[in-house]
Amino acid sequence: MPRFRLATALAAASFLLTPTQAAAQGTVLPESVVTATRVPTLVERIPAGVTVIDRATIEARGYTTLVEALSAVPGMRLVPSGGLGGNASAFTRGTNSNHTLVLRDGIPLNDPADPGGLFNFGVDTLGDVERIEVVRGPMSGLYGSGAIGGVVNLISRKPRGPAQGYASIAGGLPAAVQGAAGFSGRSGRFDYNLQAEARAERGFNNTPRRMRVNTGERDGYEGALGALELGVAPTETTRVFLGLRARAARFGLDDTGFPAFDSRRYVGRDQNVQTRLGASGLFLDGAWETSVVLAHTRSFRHYTQRLEAADPSQAASDNRFRGERTVLQWSNTVRLPDAGPASASALRFGAEHIQDAARTSLDIASGGFLPFRSAVRAAATSTAGHAGGQTTLFGRLTLTADVRQQEARYGGSATTWRTGAVLAVPEAWSRAKLAYGTGFKAPSLFDLFGQDNFGYRGNPGLRPERSEGWEAGLAFDIPGAGRRDLATLEVTYFDNRIRDLINTVFNPSFTASTTQNVARARSQGVEASLTLRPAPWAEAVLSYTYTEARDQRSRARLLRRPQNQGSASLRLTPLPGLVIAPELTWSGPFRDFLIDDDGFPVGLGRAKPGLVANLSASYAMTETTTLFLDGRNLGGSRFEAANGFQMPGARVLAGVRSRF
Repeated sequence: MPRFRLATALAAASFLLTPTQAAAQGTVLPESVVTATRVPTLVERIPAGVTVIDRATIEARGYTTLVEALSAVPGMRLVPSGGLGGNASAFTRGTNSNHTLVLRDGIPLNDPADPGGLFNFGVDTLGDVERIEVVRGPMSGLYGSGAIGGVVNLISRKPRGPAQGYASIAGGLPAAVQGAAGFSGRSGRFDYNLQAEARAERGFNNTPRRMRVNTGERDGYEGALGALELGVAPTETTRVFLGLRARAARFGLDDTGFPAFDSRRYVGRDQNVQTRLGASGLFLDGAWETSVVLAHTRSFRHYTQRLEAADPSQAASDNRFRGERTVLQWSNTVRLPDAGPASASALRFGAEHIQDAARTSLDIASGGFLPFRSAVRAAATSTAGHAGGQTTLFGRLTLTADVRQQEARYGGSATTWRTGAVLAVPEAWSRAKLAYGTGFKAPSLFDLFGQDNFGYRGNPGLRPERSEGWEAGLAFDIPGAGRRDLATLEVTYFDNRIRDLINTVFNPSFTASTTQNVARARSQGVEASLTLRPAPWAEAVLSYTYTEARDQRSRARLLRRPQNQGSASLRLTPLPGLVIAPELTWSGPFRDFLIDDDGFPVGLGRAKPGLVANLSASYAMTETTTLFLDGRNLGGSRFEAANGFQMPGARVLAGVRSRF
């Protein structure tokens, strides 16, 4: 593995670099992140890979979907199957697609009705999202099942101060229209927050143009969401709230059957409703913060493909996935007074109870083959307790530690933990981090109880998938031009080992199958980013990730995880109120299931690399009104992030945002 040794050597060499002394003028203030430790903590004191995408970045870069916002995150590879609405998976630091836990305001969202228990990144839009916090590395010590590769937390817009609102509307080519509006505020002890978004677009053809089965039909999208939160403060230090969020979408899909077919009658529907009831309070003069949240999420996905005369496989299907999750969380943070060398100290503890239920049915008919039918109707519960703490010693060394014990009747019991340290060296404008943690992924309800008419039966005796991983890194500022942070370089090496992976195993006669804990994998690599600030009106961010992800037994590379990927973005403000933000994302070649130009699968092989160019611009006409122009995939890249599915073509969207 000569490339890997070279990348590791470069990472190690960066530890030897020490910037010269310079003035501390113009320093960028660090952000605080809550997801990494459950306590608001400065990014520079977190022993993990962290990326924050705030509302200003979302608007400046023209992000309107979750896939767009996460595509440039270091260490994360998004794999959409076409445009908005289709399935999209995330591979974080080379781990599997169900090893990234997704939260909304701290509530786990991964779908219990999905066969792998993963989250579909391909449907959600960002109208009601205030910021996205991505934490890479094993985080099960804080969040439990699924947090092997990392955690993505979608933080909703919240009411701030007196009554205020916003609205935006945009249209573009090919035919697309979208709009969003919100109104929030406080009145006495009451607060309120209302958000709404709707969009419709003609879309693009998900079937690659290289395929002879391409008919040119477009896979459109129609979707809407609404969110309402009402709160009341019985006292100055307590609050009770009720929240409701509902989303519905309808979209076109294409088939990757045998052979693939550019279907005109393959339609998906996705509905999701979440209700939350909670209370929070500050006690002991603000030293103890506690909260209780009860949340219920219900999802329904329905995919139908009607028979088409031109379809060579004569395929028709009716597939339904109904999932329900009830979560009860109790969270506490106790902030400790400074004592001796210790400052910014906090203890955290809490408990969580989750009840999942799934009802699914798959009915697939294809000419010349027996119909395929699969179903699961099952439920499971888990209960967990967690505790942890953090402190900063001598203003330089920040230590964190967390442990979590989770118990479940079926396959979800595990003890996980994480510990880390960050050492700041302000004299050299640098900091070093080191962290180690364990993770686990409980078997899905389909793994445990699913069945089909070809002999598959789930295995209630499955163990959870388990991992252990560590990371080490260095970040330092490079001074120049009268400021200490003319540039910031960050380099991190990571190493994850996963065992007891769940795979399908057939009996010797291949007449029946089940799931067993049989596989092992390892992913290791380097994340590097360089932020350049050559002028007050210009900032550039370059990122690169090297990933070596392999099956431990066969030594084969894991699918859809390129060795090399990167991104480059620029933010220019040459005139007051004008923001120009180009962005490039690049993926190197990767191993995948290949589909030839006739639409037939041809086995495993090397999929081609791809480069995508985006450009956004906005101009603040007044303090409250901004015009914007967003362009996606302006070069018309035909990159297939998943072989057989072409990414959407060039799109331009123009609109106006207003605050009032």
